[in-house]
Amino acid sequence: MKRLLALLPLYFFLVINNSFAQKNEPSIINSFSDRVFPGKGYLPLGDIKWKFKTDGKIFSSPIAKNGIVFIGSEDGFLYAIEEKSGNLKWKFKTNGAIHSSPSIYENTIFFGSFDGYYYAVNTTTGKEVWKFKTGGENWYSDLRILGTNPNGKPMDDLWDFYLSSPVVYKDNKSASVLFGSSDGNVYSLDAKKGSLNWKFKTEGPIHSTPVLDKNTLYIGSWDAKLYAINCKTGKEKWKFTTEDKIGFKGIQSSVAVADGMVYFGARDPHFFALDSETGKLIWKYDAESSWILSSAVILNNIIYVGTSDTYALLALDSKTGKELYRFRTSGYVYSSPAISGNTIYFGDFTGNFFSLDILSLGKISNFISTDSRKKHAAEILKNDQLDFTYAAKNSDLSQYKETKKVMDEFYKLGPIVSSPFISNNTVYFGSADGYFYAIGL
Repeated sequence: MKRLLALLPLYFFLVINNSFAQKNEPSIINSFSDRVFPGKGYLPLGDIKWKFKTDGKIFSSPIAKNGIVFIGSEDGFLYAIEEKSGNLKWKFKTNGAIHSSPSIYENTIFFGSFDGYYYAVNTTTGKEVWKFKTGGENWYSDLRILGTNPNGKPMDDLWDFYLSSPVVYKDNKSASVLFGSSDGNVYSLDAKKGSLNWKFKTEGPIHSTPVLDKNTLYIGSWDAKLYAINCKTGKEKWKFTTEDKIGFKGIQSSVAVADGMVYFGARDPHFFALDSETGKLIWKYDAESSWILSSAVILNNIIYVGTSDTYALLALDSKTGKELYRFRTSGYVYSSPAISGNTIYFGDFTGNFFSLDILSLGKISNFISTDSRKKHAAEILKNDQLDFTYAAKNSDLSQYKETKKVMDEFYKLGPIVSSPFISNNTVYFGSADGYFYAIGL
């Protein structure tokens, strides 16, 4: 796929009003609902305050509340860690990998596991409140994965990193927990009891995380459709269909909602802007054969979102979709960015984590590298860049097992697909090297 230049500034402007998804009330912290955090000016990365070792890759994204930061790991545990010290407060064991990111309502944290359950756990004690069994959670699999030879058997999609993360919807009467499932359903549960309110069936597994705006839930599915669903009734308002073709099918990212528009990326490969009430297409951006798995963040009418094969963080005009500039990294950008002040934070698949001054058109930045990247970059990367063919060492990439071997090599770098969370002048993120990082700002 086509590679692009490191930085192509076109133009830049700044308007006064901020626009991003609907704010949560103080009792609710939802994954991916608001990626803009308090802060002023450019806040570059400082020193590593601490790092916490788990026994599995980390694809889950953290959240923090009351001095405790929470993160899930492929080792099957949800961890509660003290922000100041990095010491473990408690950990909760499931029987499957945790690729879902948590959300919090009052003193309860919600998340999903590959064991097929979604859990509610007390944030103070780490004790289970309830669990709900879905029809089963699994990696997306298909006979059609980028032209590789499946020998008649479905193949796990090697870039299906996440499970859907639950979010909390509250009206005047009650609170509900909403999430998608590999069984193809969107579920709404009573937040206190875990009992089923309703479920909505799609035509494919759902690993995207829902985003709520007013009384509407927006969520994408591996069936290549984006759905708008009434939060109270579970009835469909509209759906929008992206393209379905080999290797370029499905929606893994979450939406961003601002000023009557819904924004999201897909594998097809485009980034879309839709009317939030009707689902009508307003514009789409051609991502140049590059998937968009990253969820966008919007500030001052500018969209920031990562891409796969163009290795870029894009800045797009939210009204027109015109590219304002791009910042090129060393590998896929699947991490969803977070913004504080004038600084945007995100990681790439080679194990670099960046802080970028958005007022400089991406010209001012700094980064840190995982220890795994420092150790393995010279043997895996080509000119410090991710290169699938180079890493394959002349193996036959039409064979699924050979493609998987290359991905396993890339995992040695400590890729960052976990999305950062900012709290108390510290940015938190996980890595596929199994470490959870706290970086001072």
